[in-house]
This record gives sequence, C-alpha cells and structure tokens, in this order.
Amino acid sequence: MGYCYYGRHFYFFKIDKTTTGLNSFKMKMITKYFCIIIILTFYLNFAATAQQKAKPDYGNLFSAGYAAGLIGGLYDAYYPYNKLKQHGDFGLGAPAKLDGELTMLHGKFYQTQFTGKTTLMGDTGKTPYAAVCFFHANKVFKPWKQLNKAALFHYLDSVLTNQNGMYAIHIVGSFSYVKTRAFPPVHQKPYLPLAAMLDKQHFFEFRTINGDLVGYRLPAFTEGSMISGYHFHFLSDSKDKGGHMIDLTADNITIEVDALTSYTIDLPQTNDFKNFDFRKDRKEEIKSVENGKKP
Repeated sequence: MGYCYYGRHFYFFKIDKTTTGLNSFKMKMITKYFCIIIILTFYLNFAATAQQKAKPDYGNLFSAGYAAGLIGGLYDAYYPYNKLKQHGDFGLGAPAKLDGELTMLHGKFYQTQFTGKTTLMGDTGKTPYAAVCFFHANKVFKPWKQLNKAALFHYLDSVLTNQNGMYAIHIVGSFSYVKTRAFPPVHQKPYLPLAAMLDKQHFFEFRTINGDLVGYRLPAFTEGSMISGYHFHFLSDSKDKGGHMIDLTADNITIEVDALTSYTIDLPQTNDFKNFDFRKDRKEEIKSVENGKKP
C-alpha cells in the first residue's frame, strides 16, 4: 500500500508486492511518481480555473463609484487603480480629490492636471469615480468628412440606432481643433459640487493634432449611476496633452464602437457616501459640467 499527502488530503493506492515482485526501492519510486502526477493534476486544474476567472468580461461596463455622487462633491478616492484594471482597459474618470481628468487607454492610466500637464500614472493610486470596460470593437465607421462636435454626435446618432444601447466609443485620427478642460484639486471640506466650481476649470486648446477620444454614449436610464449621453476624454498621440473634451473639429477619423450589454456598480462604503443626499435632481448640473458652461 502506498500513499501521497497533498492539499490536506491523503491519497492511497495499492501495490501487490507478492504479485509484482517489486523491491522496496521500486515501490518508493512508484509512490514518488504517483505523488508527482497528483500534484501536477491539481496544479493544472488550478491554473485552468484561475485563467477562466481572469478572462475579460467583454460587454460589461464597470463603474467604481456613483456619477451623481461625484457631480455632487464626493471627490475622496476609494477604489484602487490596480483593482480597476481587473474590470477594464478602456475608460475615463477622475483622480483623487478631483485633481484633473483621468483617461484609460490600452490598459494604461493618464492624468491631465489643471496645469495642462498630462502624464502616465502608476497603479498605486485610487479614484473616487471611474467607468471602464474591456474594449472590443464590433463596429468600425469612417465618416470621410470634417465634423465639428455637433456634426460628430449627429453622425454617431445615425449609426448607433439603439437609443437604449450602451456604447463604448474609441475615436482615433487627426483633428484641426480640440478644446479640453481640467479642474484643480480640492483641499478643504465640505467640497463644492462640480457645477459650483465651473469658474475654477482650466481650458486647453490644441490645433492640428493627432490623438484619441475615449468615451461612451449611455442611455437615459443610466442617468445618476452613470453620465448619460456622450462623454469623451481626449489624449494626444504624444500622451502629453489631454482632458475632458469640450469642443472639436475632426478631420480624418476612425470610429470604433463596442456595444455593451450590461453594467455593474461598486458603491463606496464611506461615511460621506452613506450620508450623501441623492434625492436632488442633478440633470442640469451634469449638463453644465459636461459642456463646461454655467446654465
């Protein structure tokens, strides 16, 4: 009788010594190889399970935080960037204490500060709000004409016909003009709502520039938990210019679209969130913040 102990379990197997004529040394070798087989089997099963768990959740939009909370002044970070990467490689959000704008492209985070400085971020920080997905384009469009912001949104409406669809949109190409903005960091509580800080935002204008627009078009039923309508952040090819897109003129662009089918939300377990008043209608505030203008 031989046995192997692995994973807090004993595994027994029978060897008839009288029938096989095996000596003690051969029995030990058989036992050794049997144990190796058991360990390898467990390892391969574990690796297969881990790989299955790590498979990207295509089609799902993940939100860390609640959009209306950020609009209303919940700027303290709580969700780690390295954990956010488990839910997506494409998206946008806000850095800790509203220190500029956050853009995620190809699995990397970029921060555009109120000074205009845009830099690659590490994975050690946290965010108060971000919306990300694993981007996998299932539609590609080429407008083949110059488009301003209104014309671009009209064009997108003409090809994205499901008014209740959730779309992740990646636009790459050349632009005659891009205007972006970023907010300065907050320092002292109670924090003002974003709409009350519009006079503090900093604007940046770029001409004849190549880059990426990272964003979403989300339906009305997501308002509050997400930001409905169009929402884009810009990132230059050189990765040193960016921010929340306010206006643009696109020359030669390619539009990649990922139609999403579900969304999940992680809610902060902080005292500020627990005591936040979500009863206030912030639709007009959100519209003002998106456009960078007071109503």
